[in-house]
Amino acid sequence: MVGRHNDPRVAEPMSSLVMHLTEAGIEVLTAEENALDLPVTRCAESELAANADLVIAVGGDGTMLYAGSLTRDSDVPLLGINRGRLGFLADVTPDEMLASVDHILDGNYSVESRLLLDAVLQTAAGDTITATAFNDVVLQRGETGRMVDFEASVGGQFVNTHSGDGLIVATPTGSTAYALSCGGPIVEPQLDAVVVVPICPHTLTDRPIVIAADQPIEVRLLQREDIRAAIAIDGHSIGAIHAGDLLTINAAKNRIKLIHPPGYDFYNILRSKLFWGRDSRNRNPT
Repeated sequence: MVGRHNDPRVAEPMSSLVMHLTEAGIEVLTAEENALDLPVTRCAESELAANADLVIAVGGDGTMLYAGSLTRDSDVPLLGINRGRLGFLADVTPDEMLASVDHILDGNYSVESRLLLDAVLQTAAGDTITATAFNDVVLQRGETGRMVDFEASVGGQFVNTHSGDGLIVATPTGSTAYALSCGGPIVEPQLDAVVVVPICPHTLTDRPIVIAADQPIEVRLLQREDIRAAIAIDGHSIGAIHAGDLLTINAAKNRIKLIHPPGYDFYNILRSKLFWGRDSRNRNPT
């Protein structure tokens, strides 16, 4: 079980779930740092997935992203209990938590395989930085206030020279995150596709595109005075990118298995989180 145990909104459902599982005779593993007084087995957080049959993340989508980093190199499925805000990934509410877990333990569930992206930043100095993204790989401008100029290629073919605040390369999972706020499309989770979304492009003709996930993407920063830019993976910076450096993004070999209780409906989540399907004719006049 993974979650920010020092947050009361997380500690309460986490404690309830631990007691429910242990009463059913199930061993629960948590990180050594978990300070809650619970009947659990503790181990290094990096070893949780290697010793578990199921990882449960209690929190928001940030917690799910972190839990995904723990499970991505294993075949262990991941279940999310939502205690955050939007909750596109952590889709089980605390009210449904115990019943949903019981259904899953009885074998009544569905599994989704979610695409991951491998990012490789090769610097002109010969250094190589690698990382794996669940949501997105982002090239973002630095603190100068100036636009960045860069060029992108897909599958070895030149696509465009961009000017703006940066570029987002998102998985279908990440299509409802930062990419969505920049005007990118929502992509169904089961599609093997990647979204390429310019951030605040200088020209209105620079639009998001959707490409097949098996095509490598290459991004190069172009030389411009006082240019500063960095690469972020799921919101965490992995370092600066300079003119002459090469960023390559490919579909990862491994995938993350998300597990859902009965009744999971992706479109229902979109309706509830994005307030779709409401009849505006029922609004009271102001």
